[in-house]
Amino acid sequence: MPAKSAPARRWTTLAGLRSLSVTAWDRGQLLREALEPTDVYPRRRALKRPSATELRDHYAAAREWAAELFAAAGRYSLETVDVGRTTIGSNQLPAVAMFASVEDEVAFVGKSRELERFRSLASSLVALDPALTGWALKRPLALLALGDAALTAARVALWLRDHHSPAIYVRQLSLPGVHTKFIEAHRRTIDEMAAVLEPPEGSDQFPGGAPDDEILEVADSSAADEYLLGRPLARTPAARFAERHGFLHQPEQVRFRALDSAIPLLGDARDITVTATAFESLRLPVSTVIITENLVNFLALPDRPATLAIFGAGYGFSCLRDAAWLQACEVLYWGDLDTHGFRILDQLRLVHPHVSSVLMDEETLLAHRDAWGVEATPSRAVLSRLTPEEARVYEGLQTGSYGDKVRLEQELMGWEWALARLSRGR
Repeated sequence: MPAKSAPARRWTTLAGLRSLSVTAWDRGQLLREALEPTDVYPRRRALKRPSATELRDHYAAAREWAAELFAAAGRYSLETVDVGRTTIGSNQLPAVAMFASVEDEVAFVGKSRELERFRSLASSLVALDPALTGWALKRPLALLALGDAALTAARVALWLRDHHSPAIYVRQLSLPGVHTKFIEAHRRTIDEMAAVLEPPEGSDQFPGGAPDDEILEVADSSAADEYLLGRPLARTPAARFAERHGFLHQPEQVRFRALDSAIPLLGDARDITVTATAFESLRLPVSTVIITENLVNFLALPDRPATLAIFGAGYGFSCLRDAAWLQACEVLYWGDLDTHGFRILDQLRLVHPHVSSVLMDEETLLAHRDAWGVEATPSRAVLSRLTPEEARVYEGLQTGSYGDKVRLEQELMGWEWALARLSRGR
């Protein structure tokens, strides 16, 4: 008996038909059609149906299958074909489900209320500027999800179109309902709307497929690393947004500690934060620089002659890009012993090729098995600026040679072990 019911799995059931329409909704196709109709409707969806042989051998299952489709008809109509005339007798089986309008198909998936809301939002958006139809067609589901926030984002985009290089901070933007947190949460939408309102010459509406923010916020994008450190761009998404639209933005900052009390700074101050521009201009009697990402390690590093410690910030080393004086120093990088730690090291070497890693070797990794953790999303990037030993450990972490998604956070390394190796520069 189970074998005789197997063919029914190939027939388009009511659930299968609905799944096709749900997929069209989830892809925004139904909303686009409602906003800018084409010749899609009436839409005919072909149904996989029983063959004459299947009808003969599985008549009860085929009758039940057809009955379900006939019973649900209303939002769709059914075209039938005559099957089995020469084997079991003439039977009219569903062959095509036809939706007369997009409204019918939307109602079939239970989204009529959402369609009504979408049309209202789209109408309000187009009333602000007809060019925004382009954005609504590109991001129909985003418009529905954002609701009134999309209209507020549109007003920001219109303001940007009319105020090139405003030379004010985003905080100073005076539009009802608009504040810094709103812009931070909707940068992508604002950028995309600004693009359709005033697209860059010779480009499509959304150049590159998405604004820089979304590209550079993906930690596992090697292209983003090159873009970030290889060009004089602001580091954070907020800073890049400000740069794109001519807003002022707070400068990048560098925090460092003098590990030698003889290094002249500001009175007795040894832990100092300055702008990246000020850091570039430093002229200090320093021969060694230690960069570490962990704050406690940064604060706990012991005294060391002619040495400066820098508190890193993950992938954010663009603030060190133009500090040419670092080229004359021994620069040690101490990061987490995981794939992203090596990616950060590789990124840093893009602008300071002479950087050496410390405590990022196999000996350190294997000596701290009891402190191993799990790296949630290991990097799969190909890194070209690692030494052979570093590359071997990086590959081992990638491939699971040491274990599944192994990582060793720098703060979990034995302190005496770390100090001994820092003193030797490895």
